[in-house]
Amino acid sequence: MSHDVKNKSLLSVLIGTLLVSVLLTGCRPFDYYDDPLGNRVSPEVEPPREKSMVSLPAYRIEPPDVIMIELLKMVPKPPYVLQTLDVVYVRVLGALYDQPIDNYYVVSAEGTVDLGPSYGALRIQGLTIEQARDAIRTHLLRTLRAPEVSVSLAQMSAMQPINGQYQVGPSGEVNLRYYGSVHVAGMTLMEAKLTIEKHLSHYLSDPVVSLDVAAYNSKSYYIITQGAGNGDSVRKIPITGNETVLDAIAQIGGMSQLSSQEIWIARPAPGDYACEQRFMVDWQAISGGGSTATNYQIMPNDRVFIVQDNFMATSNWINRVMSPFERAAGVLSFGASTIRNVRNVDQDYGGYGY
Repeated sequence: MSHDVKNKSLLSVLIGTLLVSVLLTGCRPFDYYDDPLGNRVSPEVEPPREKSMVSLPAYRIEPPDVIMIELLKMVPKPPYVLQTLDVVYVRVLGALYDQPIDNYYVVSAEGTVDLGPSYGALRIQGLTIEQARDAIRTHLLRTLRAPEVSVSLAQMSAMQPINGQYQVGPSGEVNLRYYGSVHVAGMTLMEAKLTIEKHLSHYLSDPVVSLDVAAYNSKSYYIITQGAGNGDSVRKIPITGNETVLDAIAQIGGMSQLSSQEIWIARPAPGDYACEQRFMVDWQAISGGGSTATNYQIMPNDRVFIVQDNFMATSNWINRVMSPFERAAGVLSFGASTIRNVRNVDQDYGGYGY
């Protein structure tokens, strides 16, 4: 008998220990920075606040960010072959006195340049600059005795300008039009710059690119406002790394009449943990007292949760409950009023109607 009692006691202790372990571990809502012993936590684990903000990690480009690309150096990869609508500068020593050749010439749609009425036109499309110079000299020997020709490329039609804003597509690529597509998703600005320069090197000689983010669309936080029974509202706000709780409330124009002053930040736990992290916000202290203790810095994917006003929620609930009865009462009242009016009319005409 005593042996059974001991076993039951041991089993009770094991079950109690297991329950305590479950309660002390696992995922549950908590303020990550509350010290249960009341001691001040180390600065390393303090959440960043208005007066102790931190820089976010290097920004990584993701869809649907918009990036600004500026090509600082644009030299075609030799040998460059002339195309239609290219502009060449031609200068000839020994040309006719009244018809000099010292000007810019556009390669026509037929691939020719017209040097003037006395010289005529010749085809240079598909030739390199050196080949075009020799072709022009050979052509001019029909009219001139010993022409000295120089040709240079003034403007390239085939090398389209690349400067502008580009949106990162769902595949993580930016479409550079004439130069094809480049995958930049998941890269920092420096990594994307080097990748784009490497891609353009197939078309250009030692290209130099300037890169910046024009619209931070992929990194954001959310402001969730309970609607006191009328449905929650959710606002998605792009983040730049310098927002606080006060900035978040300013984004929605202040507190709604349906909201209480109970606010917290729900922050996704690091890694693969499914735990909830909540940072309680003292809105009255922030707005009325200028306190920065709970004016936390907003991080990407944070949820700023604004709790509804319970009185307004109860009032809206009562209205919803009473609304069907009020409508039914209105219908009955309208019916009764109609019957009374019919009876009165009937009496006025002696019971014979109209």
